Amino acid sequence: MSHPVMSQPQGGFAQYQSPQWQTDLFDCCSDCGVCLCGIFCPLILGCQVASDMDECCLCGATMAMRSVYRTKYGIPGSLLGDFFATFCCPHCSLCQLKRDINKRKDMGVF
Repeated sequence: MSHPVMSQPQGGFAQYQSPQWQTDLFDCCSDCGVCLCGIFCPLILGCQVASDMDECCLCGATMAMRSVYRTKYGIPGSLLGDFFATFCCPHCSLCQLKRDINKRKDMGVF
């Protein structure tokens, strides 16, 4: 008999990175290129995110990718929050993830 998971494990690198999203969910104007790609070419942006995270291209815009990323960097949140972000605002959620990846790359912590 398996027991349900009640909490997510924290990533090993969380103590070295900023434990928050680098931009807000609706902060699209902070990177217009990512925003435009997310609106008009979300599959391409999803593949870029998946490639950045060394995952399959089909995984880029999913709740699982957001949860894995959030857990790796110790960003507060929950699976339910990840679900609602990706279900209710899929383009904004994808853009936020790509902006965060870009900012962490610029800081040298990705």
